[in-house]
Amino acid sequence: METKNYSPGILQYIPFFYVIWSDNLLSYSETSVVKKAIEQDDTLTKEDYNYLIGYLDKKTPPAYQELKHWKKVISNTKIKLVESDTYPLSTFSQKMICHHFDECPFNSHLKDIEINLGIQPNHYNHLFEIEIIKEITSSYYNPVELDAILKGDHASIIDTFRDVLKDPIFNWSIKRDKESFRAHVLKQVEFLAKEGYGAMAYPTLYGGTENMPAYAAIFENMMYVDGSMAVKFGVQFGLFGGSIQKLGTKKHHDAYLSETGKAKLLGCFAMTETGHGSNVRGVKTTATYDKETDTIIIHTPGKNDNKEYIGNALHSSMASVFAQLIVEGKNHGVHAILVPIRDAEHKLIPGVTIEDNGYKLGLNGVDNGKIWFHQVRVPRENLLNKYGDIKPDGTYHSDIENPSKRFFTMLGTLVGGRICVARAGLGGAKKALAIAVKHALKRRQFNDSVKIQEDLLMDYPSHQLRLTPAIASCYVYDITLTHMMKEYSDTTVLDKRKIETQAAGLKSIITWFANNTIQECREACGGKGYLMENQITDLKGDVDIFTTFEGDNHVLLQLAAKGVLSDFKSEFNSAGFTAVLKLLGARIGDKLNTINPIYINNTDKDHLYDVKFHKHAFNYRTRRLTYTVAMRIRDYVKKGIPSYQAFLKVQTHLLALGKAYSVELAYSTFADFTDTIKDEKNRLLFQKISALYALHELKKDASWYLEQGYIGGTKSKALRKHVERLSTELRPHIGVLIDGFGIPEHCMEAPIAT
Repeated sequence: METKNYSPGILQYIPFFYVIWSDNLLSYSETSVVKKAIEQDDTLTKEDYNYLIGYLDKKTPPAYQELKHWKKVISNTKIKLVESDTYPLSTFSQKMICHHFDECPFNSHLKDIEINLGIQPNHYNHLFEIEIIKEITSSYYNPVELDAILKGDHASIIDTFRDVLKDPIFNWSIKRDKESFRAHVLKQVEFLAKEGYGAMAYPTLYGGTENMPAYAAIFENMMYVDGSMAVKFGVQFGLFGGSIQKLGTKKHHDAYLSETGKAKLLGCFAMTETGHGSNVRGVKTTATYDKETDTIIIHTPGKNDNKEYIGNALHSSMASVFAQLIVEGKNHGVHAILVPIRDAEHKLIPGVTIEDNGYKLGLNGVDNGKIWFHQVRVPRENLLNKYGDIKPDGTYHSDIENPSKRFFTMLGTLVGGRICVARAGLGGAKKALAIAVKHALKRRQFNDSVKIQEDLLMDYPSHQLRLTPAIASCYVYDITLTHMMKEYSDTTVLDKRKIETQAAGLKSIITWFANNTIQECREACGGKGYLMENQITDLKGDVDIFTTFEGDNHVLLQLAAKGVLSDFKSEFNSAGFTAVLKLLGARIGDKLNTINPIYINNTDKDHLYDVKFHKHAFNYRTRRLTYTVAMRIRDYVKKGIPSYQAFLKVQTHLLALGKAYSVELAYSTFADFTDTIKDEKNRLLFQKISALYALHELKKDASWYLEQGYIGGTKSKALRKHVERLSTELRPHIGVLIDGFGIPEHCMEAPIAT
């Protein structure tokens, strides 16, 4: 084709003409806008004017060959279009002139066309065969380094696992039928078992590596694929297999652990009942020992005493059943017994009834069901007897004589499940944030009267405030849960009561955080976030249940608060009057410090960002709530009110204490970890993340601190101001912070995130 040489006047208009004619939808009003600009452009020659006006007649649009030539002229310049320019297309046209001619002034008439027609890069960048620069995030920090910090000691295991997730079996798709969904999830779990991940937390003798912390880490990564897969995996290997490992003895390990880890023996964890959810100690299912036959009879006494919401119920052949163990007519409390529920042909064992729970809000790839037992007999050896046993002579024995202590010791061994639920919730929040942020770094909305290019959603302070504190929280909770699982897995620590208190509180605040964050991300993506293809809907449905399984969050927060009170009581009992004076002295010191006008209204940045201020503020809240709730309980008991009723009267106070304790624990753990980061650049980043988390949490509870006189109105306003300021300061790095989560690219399949 003949190559034409255009004058500067014509050349600068070619990108505009190419854009407005490519869709062939130029209206008469739009034509008049372009025509007016050309008529007022005194830089054009008469020939330029006639050429341009000639291509503004809707009745005779440019021929295909002419459009093709315009496109070639544009492409041959190899000029890059910068979306962040105030007038991207006008600036691009100016650069074209600069490419061919010595003089290339900016043409304000082109700017008028760009403004009046509202021409934006997202309207035309698909038309140009050129690279478009999108300046949306800084590269100052390295996401690989951030991911490495979060992975910690388990980097190689997590990286290998993420590679495993590249297998096509883990490709995401919309699944509406629960039967096919369940079948697919079972195949995924069996696939992971063959790769050795099912047995990971088990002893090496049974195919594992005894690496519970790494197991928890990959559990979070499963949420990047599918919540149903993660939960099904957790039920099979964590709950069912974990109960055998933690509550059973060698005979049970030898008989069942290897097959469980390989997913050859599918099992379920039958604890919760319809009539007894959070109150495990009150379950009604009985396990009565029959000395004559040397068997244990499992029985559901009433209609609502069935096991409820049991994951893996439809696929399992065995259940780990929690029931009241009755030996020689005496109830020895809740114990776990292995009960076959299906035979080799997958038919129900006589006496076992199972019903499908049906469709749920989410996790429809998990086969939840209800289970009833009618006089089902199992051998005495099926009792998981680490903490309580029935001897061959038919008598009961336990090394832990106190029934309450024995019960809580048994449950304490299963705390790892709560940590994994928190990790799964965190994984859901991370993926939702990744989708929302990546969308906000592409999606544009609104602009001012000068800048033609609409602004990125992520550049709006309100959007930053919606998402950035949540990203900071993800980093804080990630490090905290890693530390907690390490503590839980420490075999030298026999008393797990402290970690049980910590897990109860953190599981609560993190799963609530996850749900709130996912909802915020859904809204931040507008209607696109409501489409199933963009996956936030699945995350929303799947993570919702995390607030009530493995313990209802309100119940767990009270459990955490009671753990704090137990430590408080122990301190008093061990040190007596001295401890009381010590605590009172600390409270008086706090009061004197906080009523100081200089302190309560100190808005200096160095003070507000100081770890010492954050730790003191969180610790003050925890200690004050501990003392005041203890005094309230004491006063009620003094009045003759039973202790149980006294606790009911202070229930909301206990919830506040449990939350305060958990937030303090998370912050202190993260702040202490941050001090260990050797690379100064990353350490400073983590310090900024730490400050944002702290100030955001203090801002949320500002009313309490104001009531206590800990801060004044001026300082309260400063907290809000600096949360916004830190969110803005982290804006250039928001993409890197999201990539620092390490979510594999093959798990980010949402169209708005690619």
